[in-house]
Parts: sequence; structure tokens; C-alpha cells
Amino acid sequence: MRSMILQSLNILNYRNIREASLEFSPKLNCFVGLNGQGKTNVLDAIYLLSFTKSAYTSQDSLNITHGEDMAMVQGVYITSPQPSPQGRELSEQSQFSSLEGRSGGVTTISCGLRRGVKKQFRKDKKDYQRLIDHIGLLPLVMISPSDQQLIDEGSDERRRFMDVVIGQRNRKFLDCLATYNALLKQRNALLKQLQTPPQPSPQGREVSEDLLEVLEWQMVEPAEYIFRARTEFFKEFEPYFQEVYKRIATSPDLPQGEEKEIPQLRYVSQLQDRELREAYVRTRQRDLILGWTSQGPHKDDLDMRLGEWPLKQVGSQGQQRTFVLALKLAQALYLGNSTGEAPILLLDDIFDRLDSERVERIVEMVQGEEFGQIFITDTDREHLTEIIQPGPDAKIFHVENGVIK
Repeated sequence: MRSMILQSLNILNYRNIREASLEFSPKLNCFVGLNGQGKTNVLDAIYLLSFTKSAYTSQDSLNITHGEDMAMVQGVYITSPQPSPQGRELSEQSQFSSLEGRSGGVTTISCGLRRGVKKQFRKDKKDYQRLIDHIGLLPLVMISPSDQQLIDEGSDERRRFMDVVIGQRNRKFLDCLATYNALLKQRNALLKQLQTPPQPSPQGREVSEDLLEVLEWQMVEPAEYIFRARTEFFKEFEPYFQEVYKRIATSPDLPQGEEKEIPQLRYVSQLQDRELREAYVRTRQRDLILGWTSQGPHKDDLDMRLGEWPLKQVGSQGQQRTFVLALKLAQALYLGNSTGEAPILLLDDIFDRLDSERVERIVEMVQGEEFGQIFITDTDREHLTEIIQPGPDAKIFHVENGVIK
């Protein structure tokens, strides 16, 4: 399987990292240091180059070192010479996402941040017209403690999980998602306007309700595409999840003949049993009372269970961690196999709360040929060197107060 490899990374004034110039192993790279020293900031800089934004904040100015006016992150990527596995046929969408824009074997991506100025994002010294066009060029999966939000938080987090994967291989999906969200915002604003005093005149209300109908017609096409894309994704993704769960689960997590312990994952959407256009008409009066849109793909969810029971209610800490790790590692496997290009994998402080057996299983798995380049952060160097031996395929960096050695 081919992969994009981050060969080098230059950082200037990014969070607490004032300056760093790093050369990486094509396979395994580890950053060791105490909490709060800057390990996560290195991974966030790598994430920025794939997704055009930080994993932790939507406000670019917060990524600039305190007291500085600008920041710069630059990465040089090379394409590994490995062929796609077994001559696998890629979908037209996958080929478009993963191969478009390649210029030879070397690609340079840079992001410049300046306070009060729109960020500058470049590929091989050329500015992007739309940042969304960069998504999918450098496939990446990040795993961190915050992934527990997939279980603890609302459906927004689980939809985002699906959309991040689909968007890295399907440009049209991202466009439809952006179009739908813009129309949804307009419809919700109009519903709120009709709900809030002073009420419009009968003639004005009729005009507003006509506009509601126009918006609904416009929303149907992108909504249906989003639903189809998520349905297709889940059908292909779920077997990867089941496979990874079995590979990384330790004995307490595995089924012991009791159905309640078997992990279950299900995609839930209102569009599975209704036509959206009809649903908008049927629920319009209800939506006018609520002041927001109650039907559509923005209500989709992933149902996570152990047997018949909700994971959040019955899952132990170990079972929940294994479930989330399986989701994210399956994300990487799915992306690699669906695009023919193994994504970069970022593992941010995920070992602190895991037993040694589970850590060894995860490290053994991600070092296999199925996975591409990997970046790991950890607080315990001795623990890390017990399972990872420095060499041509592995480099260990020490991070202290934003200085990387």
C-alpha cells in the first residue's frame, strides 16, 4: 500500500514551540516528555497540514506563540514507492481525493498564521482558492483522549467522526455537506423569525412560508447525497471495526458467551424510513413552534452498544476505551484500503490509561504493513523503549518546554 510520508517538519512560533526543524522516520516517530511540554503541539502542527486547521481550536490566533505576531508550519512529504495492494480497484471519488494534485514524488505544504489576517495555506508555493480543496490530499487519522467524546457527548461528535473519514475520500460529499449546512442555517433563521414577535402580516407570513418551501426543495438533493454517502461508508466500515476490536481487546473485554458483551455499531438516520421532502411538509408546523428543523441528516447518529445495551450505560472503562480505539484504528484501515494510500496516524497520549497488554497489541498492530507513518506521544520513555526499539524504522524525540531534541 502506498502512503504519503512526512519527511521533515519546520515549526516557527506554533503554540509553545518557538522553533523546530525535524527529520522523521518513514514508519515510527515517538515524542516523549512530561505533560504540558509541547508533545501534543507537534502532533497538532502535523494535523494542521492535513486539515488546514488545529484539532483543538477553531481560532487560528490561539495557535500563535504568546507575544508573537505570526506562526509558520511547513512539511515536506514524499510518496512511498509501494504499489496499491493486489491491484485493488479504487472508486472514482477515491482516486480524485487521494491522487489529485500530486507533483512528482515530493510535495511541500505550508501554513502561515498572522494575527488579524486570514491564514495563508499553500501547496508547492501556490495558494489554495478554497481550503476545502486540500482535504484528502494528505490522509490522516488522529487518536487522543478526547475521543471519549464519541461516547460521552451528543450526536454531533459521532456525525463528525463519519464525515471526517468520508470527506478525505469524497470531495463531492464535503461540498454537499457545506451546501446543506448553509441552507439549514437559513431555514432555522427563518423559523426563528416567524416564531419571534412582532409577527409578520398575513401577507408577509405567506411570503416567508413560500421561502421555507423553496429552501426545503433546495435541501433535499444535498441531504440525500449525504445520507447515501454515510450509508455506503457504514456498510464498508463496520467489518473493519469488528476486526480491530477483536485484535486489540484484552480478555476482560472479549465476549464470554454473554450477548451483552458483543460490540454493536449501527448507523441511524431519519432518511432510512421516510422521504425528506414529505417529512419537511409534514413537520413544518411543528418546526415553526420549535424554531428549528427537526428532520434531516443533521440528526443522524451512530448507535454504540454492547449486545442490546447502550455502551455509555453498561460499558466498563476498559470496554469503552477499547470500543473507541477500535473505531479510530478502523478509521485508518478503512481509509487505507478505500483509497490505496495508508493515512498518517497520530497517537496522542493514548497509552496512559491502558494496561501493558493492550498497549503491546496496539503497537504491534500499527507497526504492521497495513498502517503507514505513525507519530506517538507518551510521558514514560522507559515504558516506550520496552516495546519500541530505536533504529532505522523508529525515532524517539524528547520534548521539554517546547524544545524538541
